Amino acid sequence: MKTKLLSALPFEWLVGLRYIFARKKGRRDGFVSFISVMSVLSIALGVMALIVVLSVMNGFQKEVRDKMLSVLSHVEVVSLSGSLKDWKATETELKKVNKDIVGAAPFIRGQGLLSSGQNVKGVMVTGIDPQYEPTVSDVASSMRLGKLSDLLEGSYRVVLGSDLARQLGVIPGEKVMLMIPQGQFTPAGTVPRMRQFTVSGVFNSGHYEFDSGMCFVSLQDAEKLFRVNGPSGLRLKLRDMQEAPEVVVELDKILPSGVVAMDWSRQNRTWFAAVQVEKRMMGIILFLIVLVGAFGLVSSLVMTVNSKRNDIAILRTQGATKGSIMKIFMIQGAFIGLAGIAAGVFFGLLIACNVESIVSFIEGIFGVQFLPKEIYFISRMPSDPRASDIIPIAIISMILALAATVYPSWRAAKIQPAEALRYE
Repeated sequence: MKTKLLSALPFEWLVGLRYIFARKKGRRDGFVSFISVMSVLSIALGVMALIVVLSVMNGFQKEVRDKMLSVLSHVEVVSLSGSLKDWKATETELKKVNKDIVGAAPFIRGQGLLSSGQNVKGVMVTGIDPQYEPTVSDVASSMRLGKLSDLLEGSYRVVLGSDLARQLGVIPGEKVMLMIPQGQFTPAGTVPRMRQFTVSGVFNSGHYEFDSGMCFVSLQDAEKLFRVNGPSGLRLKLRDMQEAPEVVVELDKILPSGVVAMDWSRQNRTWFAAVQVEKRMMGIILFLIVLVGAFGLVSSLVMTVNSKRNDIAILRTQGATKGSIMKIFMIQGAFIGLAGIAAGVFFGLLIACNVESIVSFIEGIFGVQFLPKEIYFISRMPSDPRASDIIPIAIISMILALAATVYPSWRAAKIQPAEALRYE
């Protein structure tokens, strides 16, 4: 069966595959085989590194984005004047304009300073309505102690991020002092406004920046604290967060003067732009490994051509055309490139799909932490392999491998039978 299958192949394929799998055991052929193996490994290593690194960067971006949106909303409609008088009417109007809006909640946001004993920490204070907040964020489901619904009007309670509560050294039931920069005039001069709050709960979003620098109070308490007559804006949730930029453009057309809409990608565009630049640069740098493999493929094919000069001359005397000779060595190079790419994709996906377990194992052995949460947004190594990255990597690598075969194959086709066999 195998013999019949091989006999059905064109002779260029038979000769090209024979040069790959049935080499002589001489010193020269052995060295050529070694160079070919190194070419396969170089291409495989480059493809594998590209897949693993891009998958980790995709996972990092997705993980941080999801954790951001567990606290932030997809779209924010903000009044530049400081307060949105009738937010319910605004919500109704926005939902009529765009049917993708599935949730809306009022909010007030401002900076403050929390203190407990000798511990002081700057925070972002967000006033929310516990009844509507679960429709736009996951803060209620990320509560570790207490409930979001405990933020009742006039109770002057506060919900802290887990790292913020740890830094202040407080637990639910204890008191903290909240100061805001808007001062009040006294006989002694202008002093910050202060109010004592009771810690009613602790949330953990998994995003260190939010868990260490954000707190929630009731909307009515925030109105009194910041001395405004209503919420400063609306937080909106969409069916598809990826459509947020288009929704913002649509809402801006109907929003009154002094009211603007911002989507989640615009609010954090500096961070997302930095990640995209890093991803491109890492891809370019790691693709150099694939180029090294392609240059190794050129070297191995050139050495193969030199070692097969007599075989090429004999084939030419038996009627093989220059095109057939080129095909033989292009098939050989393409097979080497395909083997390297296949191995790289396989091991790249294997590592990318298990990178978190691999990193945890290495951290356990050496007692180190690769992603300290005090420095990075997350403390685990996520991975998100995407076909949109893997397919272009494989295709471009294959094109490079095929391009690397052109010159050695052309050189083989230029060999003259008489010159090759002159001293035989």
